[in-house]
Amino acid sequence: MNENPAQIPGRIKELREILEISAMDMAADSGIPLEIYSKYESGEMDIPISALYNIANRLGTDVTVLITGEEARMDSAAVCRKGKGVQIERYPGYEFSSLAYNFKGRTMEPLLVFLDSSRPPAAQVSHSGQEFNFVVEGQVKVSVGKREYVLSQGDSIYFDACLLHSQSAVNGHAQFITIIQE
Repeated sequence: MNENPAQIPGRIKELREILEISAMDMAADSGIPLEIYSKYESGEMDIPISALYNIANRLGTDVTVLITGEEARMDSAAVCRKGKGVQIERYPGYEFSSLAYNFKGRTMEPLLVFLDSSRPPAAQVSHSGQEFNFVVEGQVKVSVGKREYVLSQGDSIYFDACLLHSQSAVNGHAQFITIIQE
């Protein structure tokens, strides 16, 4: 399932307006400066995954609604078949595929991430919670704080996501599974 990232800002604005929340209150309640929030909502700036979670929480909805326009349906188990995750490019350099998008009330977000070293590396980000990365294919350079780690297929790393961090492919393509718990 491929989603159009251009639709996410419109969904956010529509839900915010339905709930009669001002953009100023939405930004403040989500911990996002108003100038940045306005750029997210207008589509001028890509919305980081962590900001999507904060916005979804403030709107009282699941992040799946913002990404797909549909409610998550499963509450006991959700199967995601190969190649069937919700795919969305959120940052230049990263392609995400949500592996549990259809599970209601998730407390963590498992994502399959595709990296290509021919693309410019993504900027470092930080968000609340913890993050786990497991390399499925290729080599991934993971920067956490001031340290860098090169991980190969089968390697993993677990870290405090409040620290600035980023991932990039080493020599070609790489895939890793990340599990983010906020």
